[in-house]
Amino acid sequence: MCPAVRAVGPVRLVSGPPGWEHDAMDGNEVNGAARAVGESRPVEYGARIGYAASGLLHLLIGWIALTVAWGRGGTTADQSGALSRLAAQPGGSVLLWISAAGFLLLGLWQLTEAITGAHGSKVSARVKAVGKFVVYVALAWTAFRFASGSGTSSRRQTQDFTASLLQHSGGRLLMGLVGVAILVIGGYHVYKGWAEKFLQDLREHPGRWAVSAGRVGYIAKGIALSIVGVLFMVGAWRRSAKNTTGLDGALRTLREQPLGAWLLTLVALGIACYGIYSFARARYTKV
Repeated sequence: MCPAVRAVGPVRLVSGPPGWEHDAMDGNEVNGAARAVGESRPVEYGARIGYAASGLLHLLIGWIALTVAWGRGGTTADQSGALSRLAAQPGGSVLLWISAAGFLLLGLWQLTEAITGAHGSKVSARVKAVGKFVVYVALAWTAFRFASGSGTSSRRQTQDFTASLLQHSGGRLLMGLVGVAILVIGGYHVYKGWAEKFLQDLREHPGRWAVSAGRVGYIAKGIALSIVGVLFMVGAWRRSAKNTTGLDGALRTLREQPLGAWLLTLVALGIACYGIYSFARARYTKV
């Protein structure tokens, strides 16, 4: 009597180049490791601290810009100026160390988002996450420098960078492309604020006051970034690094326009609103 044979269905053979199974396994392992890091409690809390630190910096930048608007500002109206102000306050060094750690962990979280594609598998979503990773790591390094007493003005650094860039072949083109990129980012901030697209970054509605602050804040920050982009493009056209000094240069250029003091006041208040929204984002963001 023959033993019973049970049909288990057709078997599908999959072939591929040598080592493909190992490569797929490595990719899954990296993805899984990144997901585990991104979902860990230390990274989550650190990212929220990073957003709160960003809120504090934007409040300080708004205040510095307000003093510049009315002729009483000597500090640069950008991140380095805000960190310098923070370092001069009682307990400021402690806040700087906390901010540096928060920015670093926020950058790490953005890197895990880029690897896992948590906010979308499209290339644009991953590139955006990588860009944010670079920004937050740079902020962490800047905060660390000020916490250790060796911070320098980003205004001067930006101007030196663009000046050296203009001395090389193709430097004008690259500088112009940087200006276009910044202008696009600024325009996107305006759109994101006007259409309230920033609510997609949150796990729940933060309340009407936070939405209003976010809307005004994104638009104001977008306007400031757009001016930075235009100054880079003009600098590339004129082969001059005189006004390519980043956010501080953009805000001071706005101050020099007709009704500049009032225009800069509105932008300064808007940047402060972005800071207020950042505190809400620290609590409600999707991490």
